[in-house]
Amino acid sequence: MRIVVALGGNALLHRGERPDADVQQANIDRVSTAIAALARDHEIVITHGNGPQIGLLAAETSTDPALSAPYPLDLLGAQTEGMIGSLLARALYNALPGRRVAALVTHTLVRADDPAFDRPTKFVGQMYSADLARSLARKHGWSIARDTTGWRRVVASPAPERILETDTIHDLLMDHTLVICAGGGGVPVTADLDTGALTGVEAVVDKDITAALLAEDLKADFLLVLTDVPYVYERYGTPGQRPVLDATPSELRRGHFPAGSMGPKTEAVARFVERTGGLAAIGSLDAAYEIVHGRSGTLVRPDLPVG
Repeated sequence: MRIVVALGGNALLHRGERPDADVQQANIDRVSTAIAALARDHEIVITHGNGPQIGLLAAETSTDPALSAPYPLDLLGAQTEGMIGSLLARALYNALPGRRVAALVTHTLVRADDPAFDRPTKFVGQMYSADLARSLARKHGWSIARDTTGWRRVVASPAPERILETDTIHDLLMDHTLVICAGGGGVPVTADLDTGALTGVEAVVDKDITAALLAEDLKADFLLVLTDVPYVYERYGTPGQRPVLDATPSELRRGHFPAGSMGPKTEAVARFVERTGGLAAIGSLDAAYEIVHGRSGTLVRPDLPVG
């Protein structure tokens, strides 16, 4: 099978952990062990989150006195995609001796007129007090919004139209290469309508929706979304919490899962199954092999035809 594995950011850096390099390396070693079991029998493409990493770089570059202006998010996304890709590639070389592995910095085309640019909603970077957030917003032209215990920068999250390197990824797969790509949703770019020239944009593309689009374009058989919980749960965190063992896309959408956590993941797997008729699942990183073989996780299958 051809499997697209979408790693959540918490698979690389667990909640509450310091974002030190050695901490991330240890987590990535664990990730690679889990994926290696699948890679021995299947074609694998890995996508990954970059939320903590891009947030750390965004905070550093916004206060660096050597810079006249902070680095734009497209460049920070490219930096994190390269860093995490390198860590994953090295760990997979070690876990799969003799296997070809390629880590690509990939670009995701978005529409310049996407309405998301007028309604920034994606939180990026650290929490600030209200006064400091307003000061930084004035200084850098940021949009800010209230988050749990403080204020944070918010940026646009436009819909992905196409991953520009999809043909290259396909060629690498045909050459029996395990591919790491589309980290953090890919580097967001727009294309000039007349010349096709690319321009980076201040945005963050949803990584799960991008993974679903990539899986569709690669004609993958299975989209596997790995996170830090073993199942999708109805009424998560309440006394009535219940694991969803399997669901159709329409059943999954009726669950109304939170936009900041499980919502994008359930939407991504629902879209992939609807558009391709393939299978998808959400579950724990450590159970990757068991999920694909139907022994763990939440399986998402096509709706049965009516009539």
